[in-house]
Amino acid sequence: METAGSSFGRHRKIMPFDPAGDPGGGAPDEAALRKASREKAASLNSHALGYGPLADAEWAAAGIAAPDLPAMRRYRLDRIRAELKRRDYAGVLLYDPVNIRYATDSTNMQLWVAHNPTRHCFVATEGPVVLFDYFSCEHLSDHSGVVDEVRPAVSWMYLYGGELTDRKVRRWAAGIADLVREHGRGNSRLAVDHLNPEGVAELALLDVSIHNGEAVMENARLIKSPDELLAMRRAIVACEAAMAGMEAVLIPGISENELWAELHRGNIARGGEWIETRLLASGPRTNPWFQECSARVIEAGDLVAFDTDLIGPYGFCADISRTWLAGDVRPTNEQRDLYRIAADQIAANTDLMRPGVSFRDLVEHSVVPPGDCYPTRYGVLYHGVGLADEYPTLPHASDWTDDTPDGILEPGMVLCVESYIGRLGGREGVKFEEQVLITATGNEKLSAYPLDERLLGA
Repeated sequence: METAGSSFGRHRKIMPFDPAGDPGGGAPDEAALRKASREKAASLNSHALGYGPLADAEWAAAGIAAPDLPAMRRYRLDRIRAELKRRDYAGVLLYDPVNIRYATDSTNMQLWVAHNPTRHCFVATEGPVVLFDYFSCEHLSDHSGVVDEVRPAVSWMYLYGGELTDRKVRRWAAGIADLVREHGRGNSRLAVDHLNPEGVAELALLDVSIHNGEAVMENARLIKSPDELLAMRRAIVACEAAMAGMEAVLIPGISENELWAELHRGNIARGGEWIETRLLASGPRTNPWFQECSARVIEAGDLVAFDTDLIGPYGFCADISRTWLAGDVRPTNEQRDLYRIAADQIAANTDLMRPGVSFRDLVEHSVVPPGDCYPTRYGVLYHGVGLADEYPTLPHASDWTDDTPDGILEPGMVLCVESYIGRLGGREGVKFEEQVLITATGNEKLSAYPLDERLLGA
């Protein structure tokens, strides 16, 4: 019960600690408390804590050294700035959380900010990296060593601005234009990856011209450093361990959704981040491809096909596809035929990948599905991969058009090789995908999960 002169009664407000160590015995000021709170939170950030004993033990067993993350972060900024200089831009403004991860190696509610344009980042060609983060989130990038300043984000999506959004746009644009003027050295050309038209128009009123930031970032991300490749190798090991967990519980009677959940569990347990799609199907749902995971109960003798599309540890994508046979049964001749066609296509097309080969030549010489499977072919033969699916995307030769970009395979590029084999009107299909590094002398297959020997007929 409160007494006269008491402010809080028995629930009296108590200062839990004195970060300032005030020799006078007084309470620390707000600035000292904020500083101590930020330092505590930064030390406990997921990136600072690492990935835990499960993932660490698997990486040690695989003999994959830890990447030098400070060196990786410096490499990425150098790549971005070299591309900005090449295109004569004052800087780049990033909204895509994957691009922000590349520039800062920091994360915050990645899927939420992917569709709620709040968190953004300015990288000056010659100047600072300024991260505009969600309220009270300054600590989330303190580990990176490359973020020079954190400011509160001015978000002008309708969720926050309503019918007053135009006012928020003006306030946001004024801040961005100030950065361009301060660090652009007279250059007002700004690259942006994603921006609604109101922002483009408001920046134009402030004499800032907008250019294609996706081109900047995709080209920066194209060539992986040795440390990035170590991180990617670790992400693939974690993904394949999670795949083994899936295969261990694949018994007739489990639903597609239950099986797919095991991949999510295995990814998260190893510090992975999310899975981009729901591409797992069984039995008749495997043909045509692109059915999303469902409540269907898997039956003995079903083919079960999936595409991981997994964003794992370090934010790297492990994009691997496999097809398994459910139950302790013999495959049908048709299942084995489809499986062998897909496995042979992947092997042949992987052999073609080497530095100096043009994109066009690669697809012109690639093996394609047979005639009765060609109408259901996968949409691409190859695509780049890094922190997510990346440039380039290489279609079948018959799908090449005059607006398909050509290029050259270079060492340090990583591409996925794709195959889907299912007869038009057929019952089932087979999905395969491997992740492959272009080396100085050829290629190296990074994905290593074994194929189903029963379906290979070995």
